[in-house]
Amino acid sequence: MKKLSFKELRIKSKLTQEQLARKSGYSKDYISMIERGERSPSDKAKSVFAEILGVPIVQIFLATQRTISSTNDKK
Repeated sequence: MKKLSFKELRIKSKLTQEQLARKSGYSKDYISMIERGERSPSDKAKSVFAEILGVPIVQIFLATQRTISSTNDKK
């Protein structure tokens, strides 16, 4: 399993933030905050994103952790 960020998973699925927001029921702003490492999605949100993006939930967990740690490395 390749280590991708949450944003990379979304882009790989050929979805914009807006499209993912519409499909998931979460706001575009929330998705943007996840991609910037400012928010960590709930387990329910991870499950929803995993289903939409067609990946195992563990990959969403790893992607969000990767995003958060790379953001912290830049501080």
